[in-house]
Amino acid sequence: MSKKASYILTGSIVAGLIILYFAYPPFQNFINETWKILWSNDEDKISAHFESFGVWGPVAIIIVMILQIFLVVFPSWLPMIVAVLAYGFLGGAMISIAGVFCASTIAFYIGKWLGDEHLRKIIGSSKNKKVEYWVSNYGFWTIAIFRISPFLSNDAISIIAGMLGMTYRKFIFATLTGIIPLSLAIAYFGRNTDKLKNGLYWIGGAGILIYAIYVYIDHRKRKKETKQTG
Repeated sequence: MSKKASYILTGSIVAGLIILYFAYPPFQNFINETWKILWSNDEDKISAHFESFGVWGPVAIIIVMILQIFLVVFPSWLPMIVAVLAYGFLGGAMISIAGVFCASTIAFYIGKWLGDEHLRKIIGSSKNKKVEYWVSNYGFWTIAIFRISPFLSNDAISIIAGMLGMTYRKFIFATLTGIIPLSLAIAYFGRNTDKLKNGLYWIGGAGILIYAIYVYIDHRKRKKETKQTG
C-alpha cells in the first residue's frame, strides 16, 4: 500500500467513526452505553453486554480499542479483559491481538501523516534528536516493551514511531512481539482480578527492568566504541 493510500485509508476510518457517532444515534447510544458499562467494574454486566451482540461482539470490542486511541485516560488493557470475560481464553486473546493490531496501525499512520516536523514543534529540536536516537537504536524493543507493559502509553509510542519514519513492517512486528504475550497473560489471568493485577505488575515490571539493563549495557558499549574510534 502506498503512503498516500495509507493516509487516505487511516483518515477515512477515523473520520467515518467520528461522523457515525454524531450522525447515527444508535451508534452513539452504543458507544455511550458501552463506555458506561466498561467503567462499572461489574464483570457479569460487562460480559453479558458484549455477548448480547452475538457475532458482532468482537467487532464492537475492536471498535472500542480503536476509539481508545483518542481517550488516553482510558486503560488500553480494559477492552482486552472484556474480550476474555465474554469469549474465553483463546477467543479473548485473538480479539485482543486483532484489536491492538488495528488500533496500532491507525495510530502509526496518524503519526506518519503528522510527520517529524509536528513532533519537533511539540518537544523542540534538541529533544527531538534524542527521541530520534532512541527510536533508531532501540526502536524495536522500545515498542515491544511499551506493548507488553500495560502501564505505558501504547498509542503515544505508535504515533511517535510513525512520526519518526519507522517502517511499518518493523513497527507492527515489534507491536506483535509485545502484545501477543500480554494478550495471553491477560487471557490467562483475566477471570481472576487479584491474579490479573499481580500478573500485570510482574509482566510490566520485569519487562521494563530487563529493557533498562539492556539499554544501559548497550549504551555504555556504544560510548566506549565511540571513544575508541574518536
